Amino acid sequence: MPEGYKVDVSKAAGHTYAAEKAKHYIDFGPLPTYPICMLLKGDHWDVNSFMEQWSAGGPLPGVPSYDFNKIVHGEQSFEALQPFPAEGGRFKSVKKCVGVYDKGSGMVLDTIVDLYGEDDGVHYCRMGTKMFVRGYGGWNGPKGPKAISYNPPNREPDAIDVFNTAPNQALLYRLSGDFNPLHADVDLAPTVGFPRPILHGLCSYGKCGHSVVKYFGDNDRTRFKSIEARFAQPVFPGETVEVLMWKVPHQDPKLDAVIFQARVKERNALVLTNGYATLYKKDTNAKL
Repeated sequence: MPEGYKVDVSKAAGHTYAAEKAKHYIDFGPLPTYPICMLLKGDHWDVNSFMEQWSAGGPLPGVPSYDFNKIVHGEQSFEALQPFPAEGGRFKSVKKCVGVYDKGSGMVLDTIVDLYGEDDGVHYCRMGTKMFVRGYGGWNGPKGPKAISYNPPNREPDAIDVFNTAPNQALLYRLSGDFNPLHADVDLAPTVGFPRPILHGLCSYGKCGHSVVKYFGDNDRTRFKSIEARFAQPVFPGETVEVLMWKVPHQDPKLDAVIFQARVKERNALVLTNGYATLYKKDTNAKL
């Protein structure tokens, strides 16, 4: 590379890692939850407008206009139907709104997105998103269905993983395509109730998915089946996130289940709750 184009990666990323011997894994591939990043990124490399990406397709009939800066992630689910291709490709998403709910202090927009291969039509995954619009409740609308509760067993976690977020963690994660200014604009954050920009909920969510596969799936992404969780409180970049996991029985003998939570160590605050993930057992032939 010409001298004028060299990049100091350690300075750009803000941290360094000890040198490691590179290994080639024949089964290397993206983390199972990676397709969630594609919902806002689209197929272009450049920065996009969060409001334009979120409102693509036009407004929902009957839903009043609202301040996009008041949107926070409420819940997220993900079900892998086929392993995501390591070589990439072109994909199409089919999005539908399945509910708009009045929660009193805000409004919930409940959507489902199915992701397909553009050429082969393979159904790769289904993603469920509940976005909470703060301050837009109280219009006597439906409350929505009661959620299933996944309470941790009354014992110590079977595994705890630690995620030391960097001070610039949100700036790094936003490169995945979520350019919501709430995660970067120091002037905007206080106007919507936060002392400073918060970390993307999906950053912590993705780490939880990675932790589950790491500790209970032998780092085999094809064993991953599904994950869901609720975003309880924000994480601020620079905080330490602990992922607490309990292995629990599943009614399907071919599956293992994991209940998990994520908490910020410095504040002892739960930031992800009602976490539940499923994986195919190691000795089953029923993997994707």
